[in-house]
Amino acid sequence: MYKNDTTEHAIDAGDYVRPTAAIRRLVRSLDTPVHRRQEGAFVAEGDKCVRDTFEAFYCRILIGRRQWLEEHRDMCIRADAVYCADRADMERMSLLKSPREVIAVYNIPDNTPLPDTVGLVVALDHIQDPGNLGTIIRMCDWMGVRDIIASQGTVDVFSPKVVQATMGSIARVHVHYLELVPQLRQLSDAGIPVYGTAMDGESIYKVELPANAVIVMGNEGRGMSEDVRACLTDSISIPPYPGDTPTAESLNVAVAASVIIAEWRRRMR
Repeated sequence: MYKNDTTEHAIDAGDYVRPTAAIRRLVRSLDTPVHRRQEGAFVAEGDKCVRDTFEAFYCRILIGRRQWLEEHRDMCIRADAVYCADRADMERMSLLKSPREVIAVYNIPDNTPLPDTVGLVVALDHIQDPGNLGTIIRMCDWMGVRDIIASQGTVDVFSPKVVQATMGSIARVHVHYLELVPQLRQLSDAGIPVYGTAMDGESIYKVELPANAVIVMGNEGRGMSEDVRACLTDSISIPPYPGDTPTAESLNVAVAASVIIAEWRRRMR
């Protein structure tokens, strides 16, 4: 539908085409889950985000300011279609408060099962905030966690807000949307311990931490569902400091996940 067979020749000649109204509407529509599903596509915006994700996903459309396109001809040639936009065009299409110099429309990859060799895995039970999911993905990328299991009720990883929050880490961390309870049971039956956070759990700084494990993080407001909690083999906690004084009621889920994974990796060294 968007294939431009003369893309390479047009770029060599500096003969770019402006995005049509239909292309602008398509890009804007990808802000909603229903249109992302219908089109099988999602959006990445900004120089760093697009450059970091370009190798990981099939680029259907690349839209940029002329200078950016001139500086990244190698990427333009590999996109199905390329459009040169002025500032007004970018403002009409951008899903961000401040339009960037480039927008990429990528195909959404197929949802895949968890690999047979799992290592350290994070499981998410109905995480709802796009910023939290994006931050967890970015943290997992930094800490070498390559797979996340997400319940079907977890926010869409290809939401523009999630994509931007990952800062490109979505290209290296795989989020698998699966039925969480059967998947956790399967892993547990295979001898992989399943850890979950609880206020009365054993301190993360005292418990033995194996190299292969699943760490379950619950919903921001409700925590883990009872069905998911029943799958846990161990409960862990992050103790407040100092322990004998009043503190915040809880930690943000992305912060808690970061503390736990950081301690896990520290022990593995």
